Amino acid sequence: MSADALSPAARSTKFGAAEADGIVRCDACPVLCRIRPGRSGACARYANEDGHLVRTDPVVLLHRTAEEGGRLVPFTAAGWDGRALDPERTFVTGIGSGTTYPDYKPAPFIVASEHAGVETVTVVTEGIFSYCGVKVKIDTDRHLGPERAAIRAGGEEVGHVTTAEYGSQMLSIGGVRHLTGGSKKEGNVACETMLRLCAGEPVDLTIEGGHAVVVQAGQAPVVDGVREQRMRVGCGSATVGIFARQWLGHADEVIVVDDHITGVLTEHQAGRVLAMRPSGIRVRGRRSTPGRYFQVANPGTGWGGTDIEDPLAIIQAIDPAAAWPGLRLLMTSTTGEHAAWLVLDDDLKPVPAAMPDPVRQVVERIGENCEPSLCTVLFVAGAGGSLRAGVTENPVLLTRSVAAGETRVTMGGAPVTVWPGGGITVMADVLRLPRNAFGSVPTPALVAPIEFTLPRDLYARLGGHTGDVVAISDVLRDLGPGARVDPWRPDNPWPMRGRP
Repeated sequence: MSADALSPAARSTKFGAAEADGIVRCDACPVLCRIRPGRSGACARYANEDGHLVRTDPVVLLHRTAEEGGRLVPFTAAGWDGRALDPERTFVTGIGSGTTYPDYKPAPFIVASEHAGVETVTVVTEGIFSYCGVKVKIDTDRHLGPERAAIRAGGEEVGHVTTAEYGSQMLSIGGVRHLTGGSKKEGNVACETMLRLCAGEPVDLTIEGGHAVVVQAGQAPVVDGVREQRMRVGCGSATVGIFARQWLGHADEVIVVDDHITGVLTEHQAGRVLAMRPSGIRVRGRRSTPGRYFQVANPGTGWGGTDIEDPLAIIQAIDPAAAWPGLRLLMTSTTGEHAAWLVLDDDLKPVPAAMPDPVRQVVERIGENCEPSLCTVLFVAGAGGSLRAGVTENPVLLTRSVAAGETRVTMGGAPVTVWPGGGITVMADVLRLPRNAFGSVPTPALVAPIEFTLPRDLYARLGGHTGDVVAISDVLRDLGPGARVDPWRPDNPWPMRGRP
């Protein structure tokens, strides 16, 4: 149970020790703040109220409707009015619950409930995560910076650029080496950067040898002051393959400019299948396979994620034995944001011309098939140490149970991806957690909710703290109006459904 739900005498026994002059020593994290009456600790998450340690933020409960997809219960984030909640439709999250530090403490809440005839236990806590980071997926074709380049916030190094994925640039922010392996300022800035990203706030980042980018979960990235609109429909080769048939008869050659794979229609297998006449236009770069070229230009923020502003710069030669006057050439980017229509004159030089409507429609269709450019923020953390000890006296049994899929893990009720292999490494989309789900402590480290749900008989077999199990009806009664009740997100799976 949380500190606020216990009697004053029990609070000092389980959640801090009283000292002289009404001072309470907080043991929620290794800082061990000595908090004077009426003051809060360094993290502002615990306070001294009349000589007793209390949690400053409310415990967050999630309540779902009787029928999923039905009307949401009209609770507000301002607090709970104390009216009865259906225990079978209420989930106690780790948000506001408190922590398990030091190791000997059972978790703040070990909640027993019954669902579909199965006795279930949910172990609820807030983890203090030094081993944590944020993975940022940025949907853009723009070049943000070279792989392994340092990422800075406020002048401090807080992460690095990692491998790009299809249509997206990837950043890795935080991690224990930035939090604790550098200067104190570096650790604090890294912690603050992660906390803001997890809270869905915008963060200004600069990449060495690259560009400035504003990142915010669920929003379009802003690169060098320009808000991105689209992620690419595919690489240059894929774009050629998708739309080749629609260009047939309207263009004699199409070149799709791309930093990774530039496509040339008449050389491409798609053009050959359509029996298109070779155009004799050769592009720069390293030919991979027919109609597919690597390294046509340097990475950048221009056409197709290159540094090209004039698309004709990638044309190496035009073969007079194959090309002809009047040849119709379309050059476009992988998002359709850049496009040029050119016709070869009598000297076989490309001359800009008005783009025909059928061709323009296909270029617009490229844009139509591009998804909106967004930033996705994933919180990644390893759950170990005192966190597992708060669940069971034999922590390795919990690890094995999670790996076997017997114990379900959530963060603030949101689903997580559990990474295979040793330990309990989890990853969650921060936008699927309730608001204000994350906090920090000045070690520095992030604080995040985590819940373990499993059958009660399994919990006993794992060596769980069965003496600290409390019925959910008692938890709801003891929390009173000090809790915050949010509606359950219908796109999150209910943790109690079926056996974990």
